[in-house]
Amino acid sequence: MSDLLSELLSERSYLLADGATGTNMMDMGLSAGQPPDLWNLEAPEKVARLHESFLEVGSDIILTNTFSANRFRLRLHSAEERSSAINEAGASIARAAKEAAGRPVVVAGSMGPLGELMVPHGRLTKDSAEEAFAEQAIALSKGGVDLLWIETIFAFDELEAALVAAASTGLPVASTMSFDTAGRTMMGISPEQASEFLHSSSHPLVAYGANCGAGPAMLVDTICKFSRCAQEGDVIIAKGNCGVPKTVKGEVVYSGDDETMARYARLARDAGARIIGGCCGTSPARLKAIAAALDGYVPSEVPEAAAIEAALGPITRSKRRERRPRARTR
Repeated sequence: MSDLLSELLSERSYLLADGATGTNMMDMGLSAGQPPDLWNLEAPEKVARLHESFLEVGSDIILTNTFSANRFRLRLHSAEERSSAINEAGASIARAAKEAAGRPVVVAGSMGPLGELMVPHGRLTKDSAEEAFAEQAIALSKGGVDLLWIETIFAFDELEAALVAAASTGLPVASTMSFDTAGRTMMGISPEQASEFLHSSSHPLVAYGANCGAGPAMLVDTICKFSRCAQEGDVIIAKGNCGVPKTVKGEVVYSGDDETMARYARLARDAGARIIGGCCGTSPARLKAIAAALDGYVPSEVPEAAAIEAALGPITRSKRRERRPRARTR
């Protein structure tokens, strides 16, 4: 099967991914607590408009609006039986936006965490996890995605279940984990451990890296650690939040501005990332700043921690400052 992502990477030194989905949809009228994925069926024109806005500022990769479209997350809204329809519709919407762009664009089928812990920490079993991910992957494939994009994962057992399910479609697969707890995932996994796990996996990835997290400084530091463990041919993904989220008058606001995201993008490129975009809080306007910062930029050496902190602030914040909104909407 043709791998458009790898084809584009063979021609270019880096690719621009898109920005946030959930936080941008909130600005477009998504109600608090409403899953963004339902808009694939209920407001497809708004989903299409968000894809188009990222393509207008230069995105080479757009992620489908299906981050939470697995049956476990949808069960919270009595919509688990609509999982296949939601995923297929999300893929079709993104595919149409790609075709209208008139240039090569990679449609990546977003698959986020299932929202439950696997045994022995929770009730989720290996078989039920694989079944839920497979249902999503098959529908995304049917809708026309170019690859599957497993994101914001924090545990190896869940990642393995997603990889098994994704591999069954025959599509290329990329994956990112979220390192937001003192440089580790919520389950204590370090970037070095993640690198070892991925390199030893029987399900090879076309790209891997980090997304979301506790701000761009920690994200770039994570990419540096991945880069130091990288093997020849590895493609590393950086998709960081737009600064640090804070609650202001009851609303989540991200601290990053154009200058912050421009510095983040260049440092991520220095760190070795070849796919760079934004996660929570990254609007099309902020992505435009990332695109401008990367245009013509010649990467420097992998930055040390001091350089990252000078540009983006502390890599690891205090326990008190880490008490922040944990929006898992991408």
